[in-house]
Amino acid sequence: MTQTPASVQAPATPEVPAAQINSRTGSLLLAVCIVLIGLNLRTVFSSFSAVLPEITAATGIPAAMVTVLTTGPVLLLGLAAPAAPPLARRFGIERTILGAMALLAAGLLVRGAGDFTAMAAGTIAAGAGIGIVNVLLPTLVKRDFQHRVGLMSGLYTGAICAAAALGAGLTHPLLEATGSWRIALGFWALPAAAVVLLFAPLALRRRPGRTDRQAEAGPSVWRSALAWQISSFMALQAMMSFSVFAWLAPILRDRGIDGGTAGYVVAGSIVVQVLGSFLAPPLAAKLRSQSWLNALVALLTGAGFALTIFGPLELVWLWAVMLGVGQGSLTALALTLIVLRTRDAGTAARVSGMMQCVGYGVGSSGTLLVGILHAATGSFAPAAVMFLLIGTAAAVPGFLAGRRRYVGG
Repeated sequence: MTQTPASVQAPATPEVPAAQINSRTGSLLLAVCIVLIGLNLRTVFSSFSAVLPEITAATGIPAAMVTVLTTGPVLLLGLAAPAAPPLARRFGIERTILGAMALLAAGLLVRGAGDFTAMAAGTIAAGAGIGIVNVLLPTLVKRDFQHRVGLMSGLYTGAICAAAALGAGLTHPLLEATGSWRIALGFWALPAAAVVLLFAPLALRRRPGRTDRQAEAGPSVWRSALAWQISSFMALQAMMSFSVFAWLAPILRDRGIDGGTAGYVVAGSIVVQVLGSFLAPPLAAKLRSQSWLNALVALLTGAGFALTIFGPLELVWLWAVMLGVGQGSLTALALTLIVLRTRDAGTAARVSGMMQCVGYGVGSSGTLLVGILHAATGSFAPAAVMFLLIGTAAAVPGFLAGRRRYVGG
């Protein structure tokens, strides 16, 4: 922004209007809240898998029910996604996110109650809350941080990856410290509840605005080829992403690594995901086309996941880092495409709803297929082949969606 001097005399210290100061403070608080919300959007997945052997040993839950608990919350992400735009239209984006975060906190608390019914109900509630938030966070970035799309996309996708790392790395130590897997799971309701309390004053002050009312206005994105390419890219990356959260720790333990070390390897891989997710969006925002970046990262992710299953065990940390770089960048690129391939927040909300409905609906099949293949063969080797195929397949819509075009023309 340039300023025209009022005179040739020595400039006085400019006076910043109070409204502008309040606006800057509000934007900063909103940015902090977006990051903290992101830090709670994956613990439900990675915390459960970190103590899965202890849960099954204590409860005797059969394998079929375990599959429900690992696949159910991912499926709910897709089922809940279409509800986000109409809820935002009725109550406002911030208030809808606040309600969804409260639902997430309640679900995490109930999940730690103990029996299968409580775990199922809690994971369903948590998955539904996350599904709504997933759709609306990119809309907030598009609406309020248009001039910092790459930075804010990197921050909140990095926070999402960090959430998975926290769940994977801290849940097993919590179990060892408390002697209770119920407490270890229920603990994750605390940070979610804290974010609800922090975000509530900001969310309740904001009334539904024109952007909220436009969430469902405009042409249907379901008839857009580009929107389908973005959604397909999201679906294939989600098949790998949620399989990491649900199955990487059991895969490593099946290969002979103890529970604590397996949790640290998974957490280490996800910490590297954070780095990838921080760096990929700003890089993507600077590129005219993201086609080759999307394709290369998809191939890297599929290869990294396969190598954690059949690669030499002494190099497991290398495979974990390889997977982390790929998966973190892949998730961030898929989410960043929402803001890079739309011209306004209303279209971004509709594309986000479609992408996450299709993406997580189909993506939930990844964790299910791993469970089916393992139950049928007694080995995770077929899953390695599956991930190689998924990574290769993801490169195709990733390349197409990366071309410089916009949904709606």
